[in-house]
Amino acid sequence: MEEISTLPEMKEKVGEARRKGHIIGLVPTMGCLHAGHMSLVDRARKECGLTVVSIFINPSQFGPNEDLASYPVRLDEDRARLRSSGVDVLFLPTRETIYPHGYRTYVEVEEITRHLCGKSRPGFFRGVATVVLKLFNIVKPDRAYFGEKDWQQLAVVESLVRDLNLDVTLVRLPIVRDPDGVAVSSRNLYLSPAERVSAAALSGALQSARKKILEGERSGEKIRQHMRELIQKQNGAEIDYISLCDPETFQDREELRGRTLIALAVKVGQARLIDNCLVDAS
Repeated sequence: MEEISTLPEMKEKVGEARRKGHIIGLVPTMGCLHAGHMSLVDRARKECGLTVVSIFINPSQFGPNEDLASYPVRLDEDRARLRSSGVDVLFLPTRETIYPHGYRTYVEVEEITRHLCGKSRPGFFRGVATVVLKLFNIVKPDRAYFGEKDWQQLAVVESLVRDLNLDVTLVRLPIVRDPDGVAVSSRNLYLSPAERVSAAALSGALQSARKKILEGERSGEKIRQHMRELIQKQNGAEIDYISLCDPETFQDREELRGRTLIALAVKVGQARLIDNCLVDAS
């Protein structure tokens, strides 16, 4: 595995691969890699002649009171996992490389960023869209791989690609869960054993809500209240949002019809956790 930190080196590597006719795949991450990341890496390795994994903790997607300073870093472990998985390039740009002195250009996707995480984390999606566009411009991937746990973030990237006519195919993969049902996340490292039990209630609430909808319940408010009651039984669980919404526009639905995204964000101890599932409310 080759490790690259500068833009000229990265562009030279990509140019060489393209001259050889390779498909170039990118898996953008903030590091502290887990099974969800590795599912993306494994898919990229199967489909691409050159697989690039980027690790960059993006400061522009963190708010003033969020966990930028304490975000978990496990670079040695990440290197070992990527090397054993057969990744070709680990791209490790510095903050100064991505945001040089005097940087003042950002990308904003409108409408869909007003809901869910966009409402409680102002500026978050602007930071995501900006860094993803920069990584696409640097690596110039044919394919880029993202997980569906960050459903709204993926929708933002899809809008970015469509609206700016970017020549990249987005590949989306399903949520990876631990045996207790918790969606894998780097922030799970913040959880104590007792908090881990509370975190498991999030996927339980999602599945309970999904079951009620499949059994015929069509009131969005009744489903939300049911989920609130389940989650509020857990020690240390502080609900940010529970939403039953259109999976493309993220508009809340009061009467459930058609494909519906059940999404939530809950703070458990120091960890803000998100999770979701889809249900067809036919």
